[in-house]
Amino acid sequence: MLIRDLSSQECQDFLTRVGIGRLACARDNQPYVVPVYITYEPGRLYGFSTVGQKIEWMRSNPLVCVEADEVRSHFDWQSVVIVGHYEEYPNTPQYKEARRYAEALLEKRFLWWQTAYAAQQVRNHAPRTAPIFYCVHIKEITGHRACPDPIEIAAGFAAPST
Repeated sequence: MLIRDLSSQECQDFLTRVGIGRLACARDNQPYVVPVYITYEPGRLYGFSTVGQKIEWMRSNPLVCVEADEVRSHFDWQSVVIVGHYEEYPNTPQYKEARRYAEALLEKRFLWWQTAYAAQQVRNHAPRTAPIFYCVHIKEITGHRACPDPIEIAAGFAAPST
């Protein structure tokens, strides 16, 4: 298998296309990773949630990491990692336009709201709260792509990448 770095443009193109990633945050030296729906624009990722562990942890430590990947096979995959910081858009007049903008971007994704509301239903004891829109300000993006090498293809272990 051959692994190469993705260019900045390839990372951006990938993030524009994918809609799900894994958000990592930490509190008290304990990491926490959860899948999230995301949407990308240069310099930012946007997400949506309800109050829960990840929001509480990001409020206490806004340094976060997001990983998104696409795996076609053992020999053919892409992965992008974003390092940045969390900014919440509270349901206040000051953030009204930012919330509206984030929602407009997110609603272009199919079922973008589903995980947050499904999680809230599981937490029956939690009172209904306003949805939380947030932004991850991107500090760094890196990515890798794997593809089969000619020997793996010739031996029949892998098909050529498309």
